[in-house]
Amino acid sequence: MAATPVSTEVVTLKLNDRDVSATRGQTILEVAREQGMEIPTLCFLEGLTPWGACRLCMIELKGSPKLLPACTTKAAEGMEIVLDSDRLKKYRKMILELLFAERNHVCAVCVSNGRCELQDLAQKNGVTHVRFPYRYAKYEVDSTHDLFRLDHNRCIMCTRCVRVCHEIEGAHVWDLKGRGIETEVVADNNLPWGQSESCTRCGKCIHACPVGALVEKTTAVNEMKKRSGFLPYLTTMRENRP
Repeated sequence: MAATPVSTEVVTLKLNDRDVSATRGQTILEVAREQGMEIPTLCFLEGLTPWGACRLCMIELKGSPKLLPACTTKAAEGMEIVLDSDRLKKYRKMILELLFAERNHVCAVCVSNGRCELQDLAQKNGVTHVRFPYRYAKYEVDSTHDLFRLDHNRCIMCTRCVRVCHEIEGAHVWDLKGRGIETEVVADNNLPWGQSESCTRCGKCIHACPVGALVEKTTAVNEMKKRSGFLPYLTTMRENRP
């Protein structure tokens, strides 16, 4: 199968009053990162299909009253985009606080402490305390797998694990159950992970997870190192295969 032709049409737009060019089809997030402009994300991971769920990458578009997700908004001719207004900073800080309040994130005893994307973004965005009441809901820890552990208390529902398992590994182990704040990641139609017959034990979901929800069993506090650099390479190889 031949590779899909790549568009070469160039569009011009403004990012924070800076004139930039982009290839039609690129997202605002891609263009901004090419220009060295930072936009915070949690559900986005290069090499996976954009999901647009975490809402941290929201941007302002001149002429639109709504905030738009940079990871799924396509660059178009004449756009004027604001990436870091006071409104956006307050919005992103609120989202981070809500993520901490929703589940039970205790950084001091987490194996991903110091290597957690949620923790890093909270520090960068000035989250010194959480203004919202914690739910303190009880979530299970699935330790039935002989190599890995799933801690629902630390899951932020970014679905990186779901997408990397579907799109890269092709095992389709992970899915979602429930709705709204009660949504959870489940293996093989809600079986304990250790009973999954489709899991290939590849570990891609572990290294795609931005927090301490999916980890290796052998790690202690501060020891879990996530490696996601393999994803862009594997995605490119998949797209360009004959």
